[in-house]
Amino acid sequence: MIRQKNIHIVLAITLLLGFVVDIVEAGSKKRRGTAGAQELLIPTGSRGTAMAGAYVAGISGLEAVEWNMAGLAGMNKSGQALSSYSNWIADIGVNSAAIAYKFGGNNVFGVSLKSLDFGDIPVTTAVLPDGTGEMYSPSYLTFGFLYSRKMTDRIFFGTTMKLISESIMRESARGFAIDAGVQYKSETGFSLGASMRNLGLNMLFSGPDLEEFHTPEDTEPGTNTEPRRIFLQQFELPTTLELGVSYNVNLGPATGVVAASFLNNNFSFDEYRFGAEFLFAEMLSLRGGLSMGYDPEPYGIDGIENTSDDAQDAEGFESNSEEFIWGPTFGVGLDLSKLTGLGVTVDYAYRTAKFFDGVSWLTLTVAF
Repeated sequence: MIRQKNIHIVLAITLLLGFVVDIVEAGSKKRRGTAGAQELLIPTGSRGTAMAGAYVAGISGLEAVEWNMAGLAGMNKSGQALSSYSNWIADIGVNSAAIAYKFGGNNVFGVSLKSLDFGDIPVTTAVLPDGTGEMYSPSYLTFGFLYSRKMTDRIFFGTTMKLISESIMRESARGFAIDAGVQYKSETGFSLGASMRNLGLNMLFSGPDLEEFHTPEDTEPGTNTEPRRIFLQQFELPTTLELGVSYNVNLGPATGVVAASFLNNNFSFDEYRFGAEFLFAEMLSLRGGLSMGYDPEPYGIDGIENTSDDAQDAEGFESNSEEFIWGPTFGVGLDLSKLTGLGVTVDYAYRTAKFFDGVSWLTLTVAF
């Protein structure tokens, strides 16, 4: 009876998340490129990334903050701290850090921070296309307040409240978003998970550089200029919903997990994700994964079939193509606790990409 009640709770929360996301129009080519705050979709951490993000059903600890907040309550120790760096495409650096601690045994609170480093960009004008000698660097920050709870011995729930800040020169935008997730872990090694991310209000850039002064038309020379305001359009956040399953396996010398998930993206491709992780000697982890984009409109907006040379078939699946550039992912992890006596883990992940150099992640996790 208790087990049946647990399943009913998971299904109710999953249906609620799906209903909330379904309020927004489904993914479509017509909406591609219309969402803002795309830095929210840049993954952090190496473990989940090495599995192509497929481990939404079973991932635990601070790595779960990126994929399914419910897994944060599955920390093995009382607390964790995580620091991660990624060399993103176009030489953009992505830094992230998080810390969380258990309170009362079942409740976990924490904070997280993610920032993008674009480097120094020269200021150019129509008159000085080679640069004015000035430099600027955009600032993109996301600060999160984390909460996760172990509801029962099988059900985990978590949520994140994120403050989003973007600034380019003297223009800036502020926003607020919510992540929420649930996991159900059975005693047989089978797990279910659902995660909603980046649900929030629209954002809008504003700043003094949007004020311009113009001389009214058809006026005499020397006429005073008049202020005119450039009005920008609000942009939506890239809300996603992901449903996943995982299963623990035992191969004799190694234990591991295989996982799969489906990601619904309101502004781009849907994704089918597959990943696996195997642990050897309770120290060395090997990981791999593949994400395949699914085009909900494989024949285009006008109904004409896409005849490009991309890796897209008649069903609309794409991988490592002109529009869906991501290829397979690989990763390795080393648990140093047996060697050092400290709860230190180092993880590395690499993802191939078309047209760009591959993306790498390096993550250091400390449990205490």
